[in-house]
Amino acid sequence: MQEPLIYPLNITSSWGHAWANSLFRIKVIGALILFFAILLVLPYFFSFIEARHGTVLNDWLLRFIPARDFSVTIFIFVWSTSLLIIVRCFQHPAIFLKAMYLLIAITLSRMITIYLVPLDPPPGLIVLKDPLTSITYGGLYLFITKDLFFSGHTANLFMFYLCLQRKRDKQFAFFATIVVGCLVLVQHVHYTVDVIAAVFFTYGLAALAKRWRFFKL
Repeated sequence: MQEPLIYPLNITSSWGHAWANSLFRIKVIGALILFFAILLVLPYFFSFIEARHGTVLNDWLLRFIPARDFSVTIFIFVWSTSLLIIVRCFQHPAIFLKAMYLLIAITLSRMITIYLVPLDPPPGLIVLKDPLTSITYGGLYLFITKDLFFSGHTANLFMFYLCLQRKRDKQFAFFATIVVGCLVLVQHVHYTVDVIAAVFFTYGLAALAKRWRFFKL
């Protein structure tokens, strides 16, 4: 059974106590180095996958869903949930550590699966416009359409759900995961299998990390 976290009033004290742990310092520094290294590689990776040809899947569900643009709604859910977990990371170092390493694991896993499973976007795709996410693609208004298997939006939101501890936080993150998972399908940004696989990959990565006690301070 997972122990509940206590959110201290003094954030500086909480981080100061955690930072005194040499293992925590090593894990945080390692995570930050790895995270920024990945950010440097991502624009080149996305440029490569966007230029190659892939397979168009026969997605029976998308055939029955008229494509509509929900970019603004998706943006609101993604970044409001992101802001929530950023606040919780400031409040509790353990959440920061878990979120950082899961984010890295998800990103690396997506790079592998996207490379191994070259796909072209679904018919009727409406480009998902997210200026903040597009920075990782290599430009403020550069939008990628072939980073498909598996869905990064769904995976990251579900990861937030797994990392958060407060009941209402988790409820909001879980609701955001469902809403965004559905809306990327309505917008034909992803295939159905992309969204479903995102949940399984994320849960599996979190389960492995927990089994290896990687997040234990």
